[in-house]
Amino acid sequence: ISNLKNQKIEIPSESVLRKQVIERLIANSIQIQLAYQTGLKISDAQVDKTIERIAEKNKLNVADFKKTLEKDGTNFYKFREEIRNEITIAQLKEREVDSKIVITDGEIDNFLNAQSKEIQDEFEVAHILIRVPEDASPEKLEKLKNKAEEAVKQIQSGKNFTQVSAAFSETPNALEGGNLGWKKASDLPTLFVDALKKTEVGKLSPILRSPNGFHILKLISKKGSSGPIVVEQTHVRHILIKLSEITSENEGRQKLIGIKERLENGTKFEDMAKQYSEDPSSNNGGDLGWINPGDTVPEFEKTMKQLNINQISDPIKTPFGWHLIQVLERRSQDMSKESARIQARQQIKMRKSEEAYQDWLQELRDRSFVELRLEDNF
Repeated sequence: ISNLKNQKIEIPSESVLRKQVIERLIANSIQIQLAYQTGLKISDAQVDKTIERIAEKNKLNVADFKKTLEKDGTNFYKFREEIRNEITIAQLKEREVDSKIVITDGEIDNFLNAQSKEIQDEFEVAHILIRVPEDASPEKLEKLKNKAEEAVKQIQSGKNFTQVSAAFSETPNALEGGNLGWKKASDLPTLFVDALKKTEVGKLSPILRSPNGFHILKLISKKGSSGPIVVEQTHVRHILIKLSEITSENEGRQKLIGIKERLENGTKFEDMAKQYSEDPSSNNGGDLGWINPGDTVPEFEKTMKQLNINQISDPIKTPFGWHLIQVLERRSQDMSKESARIQARQQIKMRKSEEAYQDWLQELRDRSFVELRLEDNF
């Protein structure tokens, strides 16, 4: 509630607030549980580094940041665990959803053809979603459509969009007003872009229907942007040891330490990759080919950028497990059409990722047993 007040968002009714908070707590809880069950754990060092970055953004050291939190009534150790949970959920999403998204050349071609004129347009958008179950009956569908129409009616009668979002929407940021921030046209579904192009700034789109449900968009602002894309490619190979119930975090790391010692003593990298790596690239000696920015998870990319040519990293952890990484070559070039395809691939992935994540989360929720025990004064 204090966060909503700080953002000057009108507090929704107790029943609406209760529902939104409960759903968010359930979603977070089942994701954290799945992460722990499948061996995904965030180290204290990772949490500490994240808190250091947050403190730096606020122009504070960690000690002063801690004092500021406690002055505002936030327990530092509770805040620390919330950060751990956020990192856990982000890495779980990368492993379970983002890494499984497939993008075909045909999709890229269609994207570039459709977005050639709008690709640089940017929209600041707020969003309300009335979710429709896949098996919704005609009666249920009509009821949900009426709900969307009621939301529009309330906004048009003068009610604040953020308040209506908190009361009606079923998106993760509904309580924060549904603001998506600035989005390139290419980051948004074509359904949204087509509607936003016809919507005046400050106005609402028509109610939009997608497989997820009914959408209401508010166009807050619009602008154009341009600029070249500079791409530095890295030729890299790696050895991956996945974490599981059989292989613990420490065992995976120690195994790679032993492999690195053998590599430093002259054993060929490709031989070790073929023998030990649990990544499909093991058949090619761990060779991933030329990697573009954004192709790998942040932990992998950060380490890769820090390596010299032919240098082998220490074991590093990502949502997929423990890796040894070796950079073979680097090259920078003006890729013209290729750069547009890279950008298109990244933007299609972002678009697919959000929809796939919501579907995956709903499936996870559906197959989870949840028992609610609430006090009357919740």
